[in-house]
Amino acid sequence: MKKIAAVIRHHRLDKVKDALLAAGVCGLTVTEVRGFGEQRGRTEVYRGTEYAVDFTPKTLLEVVVDDANLADVMKAIQTAARTGERGDGCITVQTVDETIRIRTGEIGAEAI
Repeated sequence: MKKIAAVIRHHRLDKVKDALLAAGVCGLTVTEVRGFGEQRGRTEVYRGTEYAVDFTPKTLLEVVVDDANLADVMKAIQTAARTGERGDGCITVQTVDETIRIRTGEIGAEAI
């Protein structure tokens, strides 16, 4: 099993969610986060005063998938989240050793 964590733009969340459902994902976790990547924040003007915004608001999406579905799910996220502009985000993958569904006690791939 793998845990996919994707940092994406807020306005792409619905499109990514729909793509994940179409790829067979049963559940996901979404968190509002702030950070910066290659673009190192941005400059904004408020009431005539310019100031630096070091952390950009983003959405962190996490999903655990079976190894067989990894490539399809990553492609679905990448395609749906892409705008072609700097700051589209990134996808990371981690190995998951064990998963247990609390309600039923199912273990492993059956729990996701």
